[in-house]
Amino acid sequence: MRVLLFFLWLAHFLPLPILGRIGNAIGSLMYYAIPKRRKIALINLRLCMPELSEQERVALARRHFQAYSRSIVERCLIWWLPIPRMYDLIHIDGEVPEALMKSGPTILFCPHFVCLDVGGVAARVMPLSSMYAQQKNKAFDAMMRYGRERYGPVRLFTREQGIKPILRALREGLPYFMLPDMDFGAKDAAFVPFFGVEAATLTAMGRIAATTGARVIPVVATFLPDYKGYKVKFYPPLEDFPGTDMVAAARRMNAFIEDRVRETPAEYLWTHKRFKTRPPGEPSLYDGL
Repeated sequence: MRVLLFFLWLAHFLPLPILGRIGNAIGSLMYYAIPKRRKIALINLRLCMPELSEQERVALARRHFQAYSRSIVERCLIWWLPIPRMYDLIHIDGEVPEALMKSGPTILFCPHFVCLDVGGVAARVMPLSSMYAQQKNKAFDAMMRYGRERYGPVRLFTREQGIKPILRALREGLPYFMLPDMDFGAKDAAFVPFFGVEAATLTAMGRIAATTGARVIPVVATFLPDYKGYKVKFYPPLEDFPGTDMVAAARRMNAFIEDRVRETPAEYLWTHKRFKTRPPGEPSLYDGL
């Protein structure tokens, strides 16, 4: 891993167009080299985009592997590029809602698009808090933490710590950068449609917002065309969210993500088993994977 990190450090000296093309080339190889993830992506696309032909879904899956690989390779810029130069690569669509973030409890709702780490960088106009998955490799774990902490103070939590530290941070004025669109099982989740397929969807965002009175501001980061950098869009706060029905709030969250996925479908995380947990009595959608 240290050797890989060394090569990533060297890579951050390359111009972005070259770095991006290297990432795309590696992604093209990954599509064939990691058959399990390829099969998961294609299953997800068949479920979510039945209107496409199989040929179109295969092409979309290939583009996704390229985008995913590119985001990993270009992470070297987040980790080592001088901070002013990193911000020069980020185009904010509109503006960062700094005043709103400082005026009261705020959840920054960031779906799993491949450039999500860039969204975290763009939001660092003030200290934040976020969930953090500890990595098994110590060198890589230290690098991941460094990449998050170099842009200013950030309070990182693990899933094992539960919800209490998040509530405390929000009440102390730290916006919570939240990625709630993964399948973590049936606990604290509701089965609501995602592209018309029942998906175990965390209700945590609605429950946290209801408990703290936090506004929820969606933020989505994507690639700019022609290797020119990244676009980050902060959307207006979700209106009347979450309301009193947490299942309806989870449905609204999924509907928002669906709309954004349709805009840049190759950049959403299709290699995750989004439908791993099934309603009682339903068979697995990922047999043998």
